[in-house]
Parts: sequence; C-alpha cells; structure tokens
Amino acid sequence: MDDTLYDQLQPFHKAVHQQLNTSFNNDEIKALYLASRKYSDEVFEKHMNGEITALDLQTYRITKACQDFGISLTYQQAVTFQETYLHEQQQIQLFPAIVELLDSLYANNKQLAILTNGEVDHQMMKVQRLGITQWVPAEHIFVSARVGYSKPSQKLFEYVENTLELDKDHTVYIGDSFENDIIGAKQMGWSAIWMNHRQRTKPVSNHQPDHTIESSDDLLAIFDIMEEV
Repeated sequence: MDDTLYDQLQPFHKAVHQQLNTSFNNDEIKALYLASRKYSDEVFEKHMNGEITALDLQTYRITKACQDFGISLTYQQAVTFQETYLHEQQQIQLFPAIVELLDSLYANNKQLAILTNGEVDHQMMKVQRLGITQWVPAEHIFVSARVGYSKPSQKLFEYVENTLELDKDHTVYIGDSFENDIIGAKQMGWSAIWMNHRQRTKPVSNHQPDHTIESSDDLLAIFDIMEEV
C-alpha cells in the first residue's frame, strides 16, 4: 500500500519543509526520504517483536536519516517531525492511474487484496483515507501486525494465499520494495510487478520481477496485455 497506491513522499516532503528548516531541493528531500525508509526497515522487526515502540522506530529513522545529511535532531524535534508527518498523511490520495486500474479490475470481477506491513490502526487509517474498501473488501486487507508475520516472510504470503484460495498462476502482486514485495511474491510463485518509481538500485537476487515500471501509469498497459493473453 505505502508508496505503491499513493505517493508516500508527499506528506514527508511537507513535514520536512515545516519542521527541519532546511533549504533542501526536491532531489535532496527524496534522498532523505529514502534514507529514512532504509533506517525504518533496519529496525522494523524489532518493533514487530515488541523490542521497541512505534515511536522509537519513527524517531530513530528520521534522526538517523538527518544525521546522514549533517542535521542533528533532538528527541523532541524527532517526535514533532513524526507528529507533523502523521498529520500530513491525513491528506493522502491514490495515484490517478491506481484509481483507474482498480475501477477496471473491480468491474471485471477480479479478486483484489492489500498486503501491508505496519500497525493495524495506522494502516487502516490510510485505508479509510484512500477509500480502498470501495474496491477491496475489509476482509481482504492484510496488515502484518494483525497476521503476526511481516513481509517478506513466506508465512505471511502463505497466509494470504490460503485465506483467499489463490491460484498461483493467476496471482499478480504489485509492490515498491524489492526485498519485501518482489522477493516475497516470487518465493510463492506469483507474478510480481516492481513499481520502482524511486529508482532504487536492484539488489542481487535469485528472484526477478516479471515487470519493472517507474510510474503507476505503466500498470494500465501491463494489465491490458495480461487480459489479451
């Protein structure tokens, strides 16, 4: 969901301008965002295991990312940044191409689901803000904290496959994280589309996406081709 269905950089961008008092340009803010996601992934399992709180993770990732750019944040400054970021997340919207794709798939009676890492309440807030349940039933929205496993754990993907009684040969998964999404889906034998709109470097892996795109707009053409096959 995050940074696949909507632009996660947008609320981050606004929080940077409101709280960090920097003259960062768009490319620098993008680099800071990517650094924060790296540090978030670094401690995510500790959070899932109960070793650290959500706020610990959130303050850690922005503090460490800022250090990479020579910016020193106090703990309270990191907390205030996170509060601003959460406030701006109330304004998120689906990518227009995602709306068009969901409309098309729903109209053609395709089974749709969401698989996302994170806390239940926080992720469901985003689901509500994005209006996802008009296409995806609530029981098809899988949040890692509710299931008990996190991407890319094969157990999480198996849980989704078994719950929805998926046919591997007709399951297509879209995600922005190579490690969490593409590896997770390909280890199950699903088709996988890597939405690499942040131009991340592809890691060395035995798993390869079936398609790599740099914009959600490209999804429409891919699914048109799939319908023709």
